[in-house]
Amino acid sequence: MQDTATQYDAIIAICRDLFIKKMKDYGAAWRILRLPSLTDQIFIKAQRIRGLQENEVRKVDEGEVPEFIGIINYSIMALIQIEKGIAQQPDLSFEEVVQLYDKHIDITKTLMLNKNHDYGEAWRDMRVSSLTDLIIQKLLRVKQIEDNKGKTLVSEGIDANYQDMINYSVFAMIHLEATK
Repeated sequence: MQDTATQYDAIIAICRDLFIKKMKDYGAAWRILRLPSLTDQIFIKAQRIRGLQENEVRKVDEGEVPEFIGIINYSIMALIQIEKGIAQQPDLSFEEVVQLYDKHIDITKTLMLNKNHDYGEAWRDMRVSSLTDLIIQKLLRVKQIEDNKGKTLVSEGIDANYQDMINYSVFAMIHLEATK
């Protein structure tokens, strides 16, 4: 399990680095996005990954990894939006955003470590395509919860689904790294 934590941190460092660079380029313009908009962005990325996995011909020379990075970073944005609410204008400083990014990654990593302990690292025997399907399933669940105005009867909330998508994406990237 120690190996998983180290691998997780390495993947997140890549995602965080890109997130920070984009924050420097664009600021926190994403703060105006409503949750369904973020969910749709993640859905597009997950569908592209699935298409890459199913299609032999690629017309854009980019692989799955950049899309998984996008899923992770958009999911972090969604978790920040859940915590802070949607803004009419970018309203967070660079430092605040980075602090919130790190906070939500820490929470999500702790969740992963706890589940990983209980499930015995079952994800290591899964295929990347299965992890992709689970992400899409989580997205469909989030869309349904959004359509229900955030109400659930017995199910976990939207935040838990975004956290799971982050963790499944990290697992997929660990698998892809191992096959290089």
